[in-house]
Amino acid sequence: MKKTQINAIILAILAATFYAVSIPISKLLLTYTAPTMLAAFLYLGAGIGIGIMFLFQRDKIGDREKLSKSDLPYTIGMIVLDIIAPVLLMNGVARTTAANVSLLNNFEIVATAIIAFFIFKEKISRRMWGALILVTLSSLVLSFEGTDSLRFSTGSIMVIGAAVCWGFENNCTRMISSKSTHEIVIIKGFFSGTGTLLIALIIGEKFPPALVTGIILLLGFVAYGLSIFTYIRAQEIIGAAKTSAFYALAPFIGALLSFLLLNESLSPKYAAGLIIMILGSVIAVIDTLRYSHKHIHTHTVHVYTHTDNNIGRGAVRTETVTHEHEHTHIGPGLAHHHTHRGM
Repeated sequence: MKKTQINAIILAILAATFYAVSIPISKLLLTYTAPTMLAAFLYLGAGIGIGIMFLFQRDKIGDREKLSKSDLPYTIGMIVLDIIAPVLLMNGVARTTAANVSLLNNFEIVATAIIAFFIFKEKISRRMWGALILVTLSSLVLSFEGTDSLRFSTGSIMVIGAAVCWGFENNCTRMISSKSTHEIVIIKGFFSGTGTLLIALIIGEKFPPALVTGIILLLGFVAYGLSIFTYIRAQEIIGAAKTSAFYALAPFIGALLSFLLLNESLSPKYAAGLIIMILGSVIAVIDTLRYSHKHIHTHTVHVYTHTDNNIGRGAVRTETVTHEHEHTHIGPGLAHHHTHRGM
């Protein structure tokens, strides 16, 4: 496996770890602020934090291309979806357990992969389809409230709705991931945060206390800002679907923190969902590792001898052409690169 792929995997795991802390801590913060207001300041914290990072690292950052007019549709889609998703998520967190929310967030893998397959034409292996089915099954188990009522938890449905929005958002971001990561995250943070803040004010939510606001901004920088930053860098290399597979670690870390911080009990339904979710996530990670590889083909072709009567009887001019072809393939159809050299 190439060093770049290993670095991408590390970045994806870091993204998952940074995001994992948001659910249990957000559950605690909902005691002091309303859900939409919380979502707004989380994204504003991401924009402010990454903006400060950019100011201090400006001289060390490589020359990455800035967003252009051609990126506008994906940028607008990213912002709008980043307004809807956290609002749904925080309202879901307010209506169900943090551990449940953490696991249900893994439905984002399914949404991201299916959207990548049908709309953005990324290829998905049979193994990955199996993983997606298991993750979906686990999400249904966690959402179902019982055969007597034949209905699903409102909070769980909101979380799944957020996951679908982020599935679309991940693919929009994938299309601009080669551009300035700092610029992308800053735009996400400020525009999505401001849009969500306006919604919170329109529906009558109040600003949280100053100390709580500071904590939310700090949480937003870590759980959203740093998470988004490392996620974008990872998906630039291994694609949206595969990065989401490693991002599957986030719910398990979040669930563990929920038990430790919130003393939430482990129900039989949760245990069943956890087992199915772990199996699906492991298969997704195996699939990612299996298909991260590189091909290099070097061969000599077009070797011929040409006799030119104009340079003297019996004289022979021989020319050898060597062609080297390099092909880098990351994941099944997710990204590719060709290099041709002739001599």
